[in-house]
Amino acid sequence: MSLWRLPEPLLLASRSSARLAVLRGAGLPVEARPVAIDERAIEAEARGTGAAPDDVARVLAQAKALAASALAPGRVVLGADQTLALGGDILHKPPTLEAARAQVRQLAGRTHVLHAAVAIVRDEEVLFETVETAQLTMRDLSDEAIESYFAAAGPQVIESVGAYQIEGPGLQLFERIDGDHFTILGLPILPVLACFRSEGWVP
Repeated sequence: MSLWRLPEPLLLASRSSARLAVLRGAGLPVEARPVAIDERAIEAEARGTGAAPDDVARVLAQAKALAASALAPGRVVLGADQTLALGGDILHKPPTLEAARAQVRQLAGRTHVLHAAVAIVRDEEVLFETVETAQLTMRDLSDEAIESYFAAAGPQVIESVGAYQIEGPGLQLFERIDGDHFTILGLPILPVLACFRSEGWVP
């Protein structure tokens, strides 16, 4: 018996395999429906109005959800995004392995903040939004330690902001993590499930 009470699966407006796995792990039927939006342009516009990194994540999650909802009348859509803030700067997924190494060197010995945002939309109406935050402190890392990490983690490090996945060898980089595990994965699932219960979509 499915926990999901609606006739059609939840739509996930994201390419993230981690987010898809979290939702399916919670017993939800999910269909990935990524959308093409200009994330950097939306971010630049938000930053131009003084938006902080957590609000940038919220704006991006909402933009994804609304874009997917416009193409899927009647469906429940979940949009999600995550920003990594180091001081006042927002870092992005590194485009190359060399950029990933530079990013890890930049984060080493410092605390950065992950802001994970979710927007739930149906028929282009935002029903729920949240932004959850986690703080992560990397160890001081020698060049040898960084190279050992990249050898173990492989080229998929460029698929994640920060060039790490804490569910893999990236965990070795850290001395302290404060925050919900699912927030770090990019989908704070507990408030999402609370929203679904309040709507009557799950028991």
